[in-house]
Amino acid sequence: MSITRRSASRSVRILGVASASAALALGVAGQALACSITEFSAEATCAGDKGSIVVSDRDGSGTPAVITVFSKSDAGVEKQVGKPENVKGTAEGVTVTFAENWKPNATYRVHVKAGNKVDEDIKPDLVTPATACKKEESSTPTPSAPASTKPSKPSTPTATPTPSASESSSAPAGAPSNAPSPAAGDSNLAETGANSNTPLIAGVAGALVVVGGGAVYFGMRRRGAKSGS
Repeated sequence: MSITRRSASRSVRILGVASASAALALGVAGQALACSITEFSAEATCAGDKGSIVVSDRDGSGTPAVITVFSKSDAGVEKQVGKPENVKGTAEGVTVTFAENWKPNATYRVHVKAGNKVDEDIKPDLVTPATACKKEESSTPTPSAPASTKPSKPSTPTATPTPSASESSSAPAGAPSNAPSPAAGDSNLAETGANSNTPLIAGVAGALVVVGGGAVYFGMRRRGAKSGS
């Protein structure tokens, strides 16, 4: 069976369309695997009261990249945050973290250098949230110490000394036992008034003096009379 000119021309056209479709598909696939700045992103995050700058790389081609972060002041002065970090992205995404206690509404410039494909900043610049990082409060209350169930030791009453039988019998109630006893005869000398014996004794003594004086007088007279006869 011979091939006609018309059949050959149709075959060539079909082959050309297939080739163009394959080239287009390869071109799209190549662009999908190419590294682009659009595959990088940055955000400010918190871990408790500690802040961080996190950069994500979703480059499906896996081109190694170097990430550098700079803080920008209101006057435009830049200061590098930490040191540059290396990252090799995947289609799912790989992150690299820069420790930075950022302030609210601060501005950071993030630069990406990936081989000879990307050498530019992530646009727009990163602006941190209006609220600073705060330490998370624990939702679990701290249990208080249980009250002690140990019974307290009862206090021992102080014993009151009981006086012995000999002490209670030797001393009369209401008077001290060591009080000195009055000397014999002191009561008559100290007493005065109708019960005193002092006038009687004085009278007897006076009578004895008179009797003694009369006896002496009469004795002397008898002696004188005898001597005169």
